[in-house]
Amino acid sequence: MAWPGGAKVALSIVVNVEEGSEMTVARGDRGMEPVDELGVFVKAPIRNFANESNYLYGIKAGAPRVVELLRRYRVAASWTVAAMSLETHPEVAAAIRELGHEPVAHGWRWIHQFRMDEAAERDFIRRAADSIEASTGTRPMGWLSRYLLTPNTRRLLVEEGFAYHMDDYSGDVPFWDRETVPGRPMVIMPYALDTNDMKMWTDPAYTPDAWLAYARHSFDQLWREGEAGFPKMMSLGLHLRIIGRPGRIWAFEEFLRHVTAKPGVWIATRGEIARHFAATHPA
Repeated sequence: MAWPGGAKVALSIVVNVEEGSEMTVARGDRGMEPVDELGVFVKAPIRNFANESNYLYGIKAGAPRVVELLRRYRVAASWTVAAMSLETHPEVAAAIRELGHEPVAHGWRWIHQFRMDEAAERDFIRRAADSIEASTGTRPMGWLSRYLLTPNTRRLLVEEGFAYHMDDYSGDVPFWDRETVPGRPMVIMPYALDTNDMKMWTDPAYTPDAWLAYARHSFDQLWREGEAGFPKMMSLGLHLRIIGRPGRIWAFEEFLRHVTAKPGVWIATRGEIARHFAATHPA
């Protein structure tokens, strides 16, 4: 693997936008969104107004903080967006356009697709791409599911014109999937869960200090491997409603300060990394 300019590591910052498309009976779902910071979930067809306001915090307060830091440090991010979130909150789509960053499809809504049959999943994928293109002016070339996918997902993505897929955690460099659709290989851009700020929701004992230390150690290790002649890619996953809190946003800034002070770091969108990989490592 060789990155542009002889960079020792490629850094991919991923901003997940799920707020405004999470599960709620107000959108016709059978119940409330199970993923929250409150730790309150009831299997009943009722609204969890508190959790809905927690998600809304990501739009009202978290997004401006994240956007300000990305702009100030002049770093590009890939925004994995649920299309309905941008329909519901067009100000986020406007920020992505203004920054010139990459939108990546995270479903039409932030819901599970593993129960969908082939026709429904194809419609889900196509609807997401059409909506995101209408919101941002750019058609997404990458896809990230909500955790689970079907045996048809990757083939449908190829058939619908997507260039890369993120539902993989198997390594630190891109690679080709040559088997799902014979004759039409697809770039796989592995994602990372261990450096994701979601850990601060799923484990309340995981503090911003711990997250920052882990993220910095991960970056430093990959940088050293690149310096030794084995360049890798690091993924850093963020959420507006999580990292955007006053007690957490500082950790993201400290991480940006750390990586931008290092020489030989290529901070790029996943689309840029995927295109470079495809050009330098033809299938």
